[in-house]
Amino acid sequence: MSPLVSIVIPVYKVEKFIVRCLQSVVNQSYTNIECILVNDVTPDSSMEVAQDFIAKNPDFDFKIINQPFNQGLSMARNAGMDLAKGKYIYFLDSDDEITDYAIDHLVKLAEETNAEMVLGQSVCINEEENWKRNYFPITSEKDVIEGSKNIVWSFVKGKYPVMACDKLVRMDFLMEHKLYFVKDLFSQDVLWSFQSMLKFEKIAFLREDTYLYYFHGASIIHNRGEKHFGNWITIAEFMNRVYLEEKNPYNKKLILENLIDFKASTLGMNWKAQQNEELWKRSYKAYNQLSGLSFANYLSSAYTTKLKKQDLFYRLPLSIGYKFFRWRFDR
Repeated sequence: MSPLVSIVIPVYKVEKFIVRCLQSVVNQSYTNIECILVNDVTPDSSMEVAQDFIAKNPDFDFKIINQPFNQGLSMARNAGMDLAKGKYIYFLDSDDEITDYAIDHLVKLAEETNAEMVLGQSVCINEEENWKRNYFPITSEKDVIEGSKNIVWSFVKGKYPVMACDKLVRMDFLMEHKLYFVKDLFSQDVLWSFQSMLKFEKIAFLREDTYLYYFHGASIIHNRGEKHFGNWITIAEFMNRVYLEEKNPYNKKLILENLIDFKASTLGMNWKAQQNEELWKRSYKAYNQLSGLSFANYLSSAYTTKLKKQDLFYRLPLSIGYKFFRWRFDR
Protein backbone atom coordinates (compact mmCIF):
# COMPACT_ATOMS: atom_id res chain seq x y z
CA MET A 1 0.00 0.00 0.00
CA SER A 2 1.18 3.53 -0.75
CA PRO A 3 2.50 5.29 2.38
CA LEU A 4 0.38 7.96 4.02
CA VAL A 5 1.48 11.57 3.49
CA SER A 6 0.51 14.29 5.97
CA ILE A 7 0.21 17.73 4.39
CA VAL A 8 0.29 20.47 7.03
CA ILE A 9 -1.22 23.87 6.16
CA PRO A 10 -1.12 26.70 8.73
CA VAL A 11 -4.06 29.10 8.21
CA TYR A 12 -3.85 32.81 8.97
CA LYS A 13 -5.26 35.74 6.97
CA VAL A 14 -5.53 33.86 3.67
CA GLU A 15 -9.23 34.13 2.81
CA LYS A 16 -8.33 35.21 -0.75
CA PHE A 17 -6.00 32.27 -1.36
CA ILE A 18 -7.09 29.29 0.74
CA VAL A 19 -9.42 27.73 -1.85
CA ARG A 20 -6.68 27.79 -4.48
CA CYS A 21 -4.34 26.06 -2.03
CA LEU A 22 -6.82 23.39 -0.94
CA GLN A 23 -7.91 22.69 -4.50
CA SER A 24 -4.31 21.91 -5.41
CA VAL A 25 -4.24 19.34 -2.59
CA VAL A 26 -7.52 17.72 -3.67
CA ASN A 27 -6.22 17.61 -7.25
CA GLN A 28 -3.27 15.40 -6.30
CA SER A 29 -2.87 12.24 -8.36
CA TYR A 30 -1.59 10.61 -5.15
CA THR A 31 -4.55 9.55 -3.02
CA ASN A 32 -3.21 8.41 0.37
CA ILE A 33 -3.11 11.89 1.91
CA GLU A 34 -4.32 13.47 5.11
CA CYS A 35 -4.50 17.26 5.01
CA ILE A 36 -4.12 19.00 8.37
CA LEU A 37 -5.29 22.61 8.56
CA VAL A 38 -4.02 24.51 11.59
CA ASN A 39 -6.20 27.50 12.40
CA ASP A 40 -3.85 29.99 14.06
CA VAL A 41 -6.83 32.05 15.26
CA THR A 42 -7.11 33.86 11.96
CA PRO A 43 -9.16 37.07 12.31
CA ASP A 44 -10.62 36.94 8.80
CA SER A 45 -12.98 34.42 7.17
CA SER A 46 -10.23 32.00 6.10
CA MET A 47 -11.60 29.12 8.18
CA GLU A 48 -15.19 29.68 7.07
CA VAL A 49 -14.01 29.57 3.45
CA ALA A 50 -11.94 26.46 4.17
CA GLN A 51 -14.78 24.67 5.95
CA ASP A 52 -17.11 25.42 3.05
CA PHE A 53 -14.55 23.88 0.69
CA ILE A 54 -14.16 20.84 2.94
CA ALA A 55 -17.93 20.34 3.01
CA LYS A 56 -17.89 20.19 -0.78
CA ASN A 57 -15.15 17.53 -0.72
CA PRO A 58 -16.42 15.03 1.88
CA ASP A 59 -14.36 12.12 0.57
CA PHE A 60 -11.02 13.84 1.18
CA ASP A 61 -9.30 13.34 4.54
CA PHE A 62 -9.21 16.84 6.04
CA LYS A 63 -8.42 17.47 9.70
CA ILE A 64 -8.63 20.81 11.53
CA ILE A 65 -6.64 21.98 14.54
CA ASN A 66 -7.84 25.13 16.28
CA GLN A 67 -5.04 26.82 18.19
CA PRO A 68 -6.17 28.32 21.54
CA PHE A 69 -4.55 31.64 20.59
CA ASN A 70 -2.38 33.03 17.80
CA GLN A 71 1.09 31.50 18.17
CA GLY A 72 2.69 32.08 14.78
CA LEU A 73 3.78 29.89 11.89
CA SER A 74 6.34 27.85 13.84
CA MET A 75 3.88 26.64 16.47
CA ALA A 76 1.18 26.02 13.86
CA ARG A 77 3.54 23.72 11.97
CA ASN A 78 4.53 22.01 15.22
CA ALA A 79 0.87 21.36 16.04
CA GLY A 80 0.45 19.77 12.63
CA MET A 81 3.52 17.60 13.19
CA ASP A 82 2.12 16.34 16.48
CA LEU A 83 -1.17 15.28 14.87
CA ALA A 84 0.34 13.86 11.68
CA LYS A 85 0.07 10.09 11.16
CA GLY A 86 1.88 9.84 7.83
CA LYS A 87 5.15 8.16 7.00
CA TYR A 88 6.02 11.47 5.35
CA ILE A 89 5.15 15.07 6.15
CA TYR A 90 4.92 17.97 3.71
CA PHE A 91 4.55 21.63 4.70
CA LEU A 92 2.43 23.81 2.43
CA ASP A 93 1.78 27.51 2.99
CA SER A 94 -1.88 28.42 2.66
CA ASP A 95 -1.33 31.07 -0.02
CA ASP A 96 0.64 28.70 -2.27
CA GLU A 97 -0.13 25.65 -4.45
CA ILE A 98 1.37 22.33 -5.40
CA THR A 99 1.32 20.79 -8.86
CA ASP A 100 -0.97 17.84 -9.56
CA TYR A 101 1.75 15.17 -9.48
CA ALA A 102 3.90 16.74 -6.74
CA ILE A 103 3.22 14.30 -3.90
CA ASP A 104 3.07 11.27 -6.21
CA HIS A 105 6.49 11.92 -7.70
CA LEU A 106 8.11 13.01 -4.43
CA VAL A 107 6.91 9.86 -2.64
CA LYS A 108 8.12 7.68 -5.50
CA LEU A 109 11.58 9.24 -5.27
CA ALA A 110 11.64 8.94 -1.48
CA GLU A 111 10.70 5.26 -1.60
CA GLU A 112 13.21 4.50 -4.35
CA THR A 113 16.13 6.23 -2.64
CA ASN A 114 15.21 5.76 1.03
CA ALA A 115 16.16 9.40 1.56
CA GLU A 116 15.16 11.24 4.73
CA MET A 117 14.19 14.26 2.65
CA VAL A 118 13.26 14.77 -1.00
CA LEU A 119 12.77 18.13 -2.63
CA GLY A 120 11.27 19.35 -5.90
CA GLN A 121 11.68 22.56 -7.88
CA SER A 122 9.61 25.60 -6.93
CA VAL A 123 8.23 28.31 -9.21
CA CYS A 124 7.82 31.82 -7.80
CA ILE A 125 4.85 33.76 -9.15
CA ASN A 126 4.05 37.46 -8.81
CA GLU A 127 0.50 37.97 -10.05
CA GLU A 128 0.60 41.73 -9.51
CA GLU A 129 3.63 42.17 -11.77
CA ASN A 130 2.75 39.19 -13.98
CA TRP A 131 5.97 37.19 -13.87
CA LYS A 132 7.18 33.68 -13.03
CA ARG A 133 10.73 32.90 -11.94
CA ASN A 134 12.73 30.20 -10.22
CA TYR A 135 14.06 32.17 -7.25
CA PHE A 136 14.96 29.10 -5.21
CA PRO A 137 16.58 26.67 -7.66
CA ILE A 138 18.12 23.30 -6.98
CA THR A 139 21.63 23.67 -8.37
CA SER A 140 23.13 20.40 -7.16
CA GLU A 141 24.87 18.41 -9.87
CA LYS A 142 23.76 15.21 -8.14
CA ASP A 143 20.21 13.88 -7.79
CA VAL A 144 21.03 11.96 -4.60
CA ILE A 145 23.47 13.13 -1.91
CA GLU A 146 24.68 10.73 0.76
CA GLY A 147 26.79 11.30 3.85
CA SER A 148 26.79 14.16 6.34
CA LYS A 149 29.89 15.85 4.89
CA ASN A 150 28.43 15.97 1.39
CA ILE A 151 25.05 17.24 2.60
CA VAL A 152 26.62 19.97 4.76
CA TRP A 153 28.73 21.04 1.77
CA SER A 154 25.65 21.16 -0.49
CA PHE A 155 23.71 23.24 2.04
CA VAL A 156 26.51 25.74 2.63
CA LYS A 157 27.17 26.13 -1.08
CA GLY A 158 23.48 26.86 -1.71
CA LYS A 159 22.83 23.74 -3.79
CA TYR A 160 19.25 23.52 -2.54
CA PRO A 161 16.82 26.06 -1.00
CA VAL A 162 16.33 26.50 2.74
CA MET A 163 12.55 26.97 2.83
CA ALA A 164 10.64 24.26 4.70
CA CYS A 165 7.89 24.04 2.09
CA ASP A 166 8.23 21.65 -0.85
CA LYS A 167 10.28 19.22 1.24
CA LEU A 168 8.84 15.74 1.75
CA VAL A 169 10.44 14.54 4.99
CA ARG A 170 10.23 11.23 6.85
CA MET A 171 8.28 11.67 10.07
CA ASP A 172 10.38 9.16 12.00
CA PHE A 173 13.47 11.20 11.14
CA LEU A 174 11.92 14.42 12.46
CA MET A 175 10.70 12.74 15.63
CA GLU A 176 14.00 10.95 16.28
CA HIS A 177 15.92 14.23 16.16
CA LYS A 178 13.13 16.38 17.65
CA LEU A 179 13.26 18.76 14.71
CA TYR A 180 10.48 21.13 15.66
CA PHE A 181 10.29 24.76 14.60
CA VAL A 182 11.47 27.35 17.13
CA LYS A 183 8.68 29.36 18.73
CA ASP A 184 8.30 33.06 17.87
CA LEU A 185 10.93 32.92 15.13
CA PHE A 186 10.01 34.70 11.90
CA SER A 187 12.82 33.23 9.82
CA GLN A 188 12.02 29.74 11.06
CA ASP A 189 12.73 28.01 7.74
CA VAL A 190 16.41 28.99 7.82
CA LEU A 191 17.06 27.60 11.29
CA TRP A 192 14.91 24.47 10.78
CA SER A 193 16.70 23.68 7.51
CA PHE A 194 20.09 24.29 9.14
CA GLN A 195 19.25 21.97 12.04
CA SER A 196 17.87 19.31 9.69
CA MET A 197 20.90 19.52 7.42
CA LEU A 198 23.17 18.64 10.34
CA LYS A 199 21.25 15.35 10.84
CA PHE A 200 20.55 14.22 7.26
CA GLU A 201 22.40 11.19 5.90
CA LYS A 202 20.63 11.04 2.54
CA ILE A 203 18.62 13.55 0.51
CA ALA A 204 17.32 13.48 -3.05
CA PHE A 205 16.13 16.03 -5.61
CA LEU A 206 13.27 15.84 -8.10
CA ARG A 207 14.01 17.73 -11.30
CA GLU A 208 10.50 19.00 -11.92
CA ASP A 209 8.26 21.80 -10.67
CA THR A 210 6.26 20.72 -7.64
CA TYR A 211 5.57 23.95 -5.73
CA LEU A 212 4.06 27.29 -6.77
CA TYR A 213 5.23 30.02 -4.40
CA TYR A 214 3.20 33.23 -4.66
CA PHE A 215 4.70 36.65 -4.00
CA HIS A 216 2.20 39.29 -2.89
CA GLY A 217 1.94 42.17 -0.46
CA ALA A 218 0.81 39.94 2.41
CA SER A 219 3.68 37.47 2.06
CA ILE A 220 5.95 37.20 5.09
CA ILE A 221 8.98 37.57 2.83
CA HIS A 222 7.71 41.03 1.86
CA ASN A 223 7.08 42.22 5.41
CA ARG A 224 10.36 42.21 7.29
CA GLY A 225 10.48 44.36 10.39
CA GLU A 226 12.48 44.81 13.58
CA LYS A 227 11.56 41.35 14.90
CA HIS A 228 13.02 39.72 11.79
CA PHE A 229 16.38 41.38 12.41
CA GLY A 230 16.37 40.17 16.00
CA ASN A 231 15.51 36.68 14.74
CA TRP A 232 18.45 36.74 12.35
CA ILE A 233 20.73 37.50 15.29
CA THR A 234 19.21 34.53 17.16
CA ILE A 235 19.84 32.25 14.17
CA ALA A 236 23.42 33.50 13.77
CA GLU A 237 24.07 32.88 17.46
CA PHE A 238 22.74 29.31 17.09
CA MET A 239 25.01 28.73 14.08
CA ASN A 240 27.90 30.09 16.12
CA ARG A 241 27.22 27.61 18.96
CA VAL A 242 27.08 24.74 16.48
CA TYR A 243 30.39 25.90 15.00
CA LEU A 244 32.08 26.04 18.41
CA GLU A 245 30.79 22.57 19.36
CA GLU A 246 31.51 20.85 16.03
CA LYS A 247 34.34 18.30 16.25
CA ASN A 248 34.67 17.35 12.59
CA PRO A 249 37.21 19.77 11.02
CA TYR A 250 35.63 19.56 7.56
CA ASN A 251 32.10 20.32 8.80
CA LYS A 252 33.46 22.98 11.17
CA LYS A 253 35.02 24.86 8.26
CA LEU A 254 31.80 24.71 6.25
CA ILE A 255 29.63 25.83 9.17
CA LEU A 256 31.91 28.85 9.67
CA GLU A 257 31.59 29.69 5.98
CA ASN A 258 27.81 29.47 6.31
CA LEU A 259 27.84 31.74 9.37
CA ILE A 260 29.94 34.41 7.66
CA ASP A 261 27.79 34.33 4.54
CA PHE A 262 24.60 34.46 6.62
CA LYS A 263 25.82 37.56 8.44
CA ALA A 264 26.65 39.29 5.17
CA SER A 265 23.39 38.44 3.41
CA THR A 266 21.12 39.35 6.33
CA LEU A 267 22.86 42.69 6.90
CA GLY A 268 22.13 43.49 3.26
CA MET A 269 18.49 42.41 3.59
CA ASN A 270 18.26 44.36 6.84
CA TRP A 271 19.19 47.62 5.13
CA LYS A 272 17.24 46.96 1.96
CA ALA A 273 14.04 46.29 3.92
CA GLN A 274 14.15 49.16 6.43
CA GLN A 275 17.14 51.46 5.78
CA ASN A 276 17.19 52.01 9.52
CA GLU A 277 20.65 52.94 10.80
CA GLU A 278 19.91 51.97 14.41
CA LEU A 279 18.64 48.50 13.48
CA TRP A 280 21.54 47.91 11.12
CA LYS A 281 24.12 48.91 13.73
CA ARG A 282 22.46 46.68 16.32
CA SER A 283 22.82 43.69 14.00
CA TYR A 284 26.41 44.63 13.09
CA LYS A 285 27.44 44.86 16.75
CA ALA A 286 25.86 41.49 17.52
CA TYR A 287 27.50 39.84 14.51
CA ASN A 288 30.85 41.35 15.48
CA GLN A 289 30.77 39.25 18.67
CA LEU A 290 30.47 35.95 16.80
CA SER A 291 33.17 33.65 15.45
CA GLY A 292 35.17 34.56 12.39
CA LEU A 293 38.31 33.61 10.51
CA SER A 294 41.58 33.32 12.38
CA PHE A 295 44.86 34.85 11.20
CA ALA A 296 45.88 31.41 9.95
CA ASN A 297 42.60 31.17 8.01
CA TYR A 298 43.40 34.43 6.23
CA LEU A 299 46.71 32.98 5.08
CA SER A 300 45.11 29.72 3.97
CA SER A 301 43.91 29.06 0.43
CA ALA A 302 41.08 26.93 1.87
CA TYR A 303 38.92 30.05 2.19
CA THR A 304 37.93 32.21 -0.78
CA THR A 305 38.97 35.84 -1.14
CA LYS A 306 35.29 36.81 -1.11
CA LEU A 307 34.74 35.10 2.24
CA LYS A 308 37.86 36.71 3.71
CA LYS A 309 36.60 40.14 2.64
CA GLN A 310 33.18 39.44 4.15
CA ASP A 311 34.75 38.38 7.44
CA LEU A 312 37.18 41.30 7.53
CA PHE A 313 34.23 43.67 7.24
CA TYR A 314 33.03 42.61 10.72
CA ARG A 315 36.42 43.45 12.22
CA LEU A 316 35.95 47.15 11.46
CA PRO A 317 34.86 49.60 14.15
CA LEU A 318 31.10 50.23 14.03
CA SER A 319 31.24 53.74 12.58
CA ILE A 320 33.71 52.75 9.86
CA GLY A 321 31.81 49.54 9.10
CA TYR A 322 28.58 51.49 8.64
CA LYS A 323 30.17 54.08 6.35
CA PHE A 324 31.86 51.36 4.29
CA PHE A 325 28.61 49.42 3.98
CA ARG A 326 26.68 52.51 2.87
CA TRP A 327 29.35 53.32 0.31
CA ARG A 328 29.09 49.82 -1.16
CA PHE A 329 25.29 49.76 -1.02
CA ASP A 330 24.71 53.22 -2.51
CA ARG A 331 27.25 53.19 -5.31
